[in-house]
Amino acid sequence: MAVTHATTVRTAIADLVVDRIDAGAGAGTLEFLTSGDVEVATLTFSDPAFGAASSGTATASAITSDTSATGGTVAKFVTKDSNGTAVFYGAVSTSGSDINLSSLSVGVGDTVAISSLTYSAPA
Repeated sequence: MAVTHATTVRTAIADLVVDRIDAGAGAGTLEFLTSGDVEVATLTFSDPAFGAASSGTATASAITSDTSATGGTVAKFVTKDSNGTAVFYGAVSTSGSDINLSSLSVGVGDTVAISSLTYSAPA
């Protein structure tokens, strides 16, 4: 039998994780990276980054677009607090991934935006 968490525990875990993005003096970031860890675009979270979790899932507040991307092919992402400390990572594709973008190819100076983001704690 696999280990599972009660919903109240999952909610506490989700709050704990996303609250780490608010560590430091300013807003955290959502960085899109190539497979070789080169930054393609950096978006800025609101401060606080997420609202309170419910049923193990937290929903991000507004995220500011990067209107002057570095450019490259996106493969993954990392969230960081304002001190640059990584909080959580994930995969990026055009469908069925942790974050789905309309295109993984980003040109220099392009605008990169996301319309929503949630974090769900493991069951």
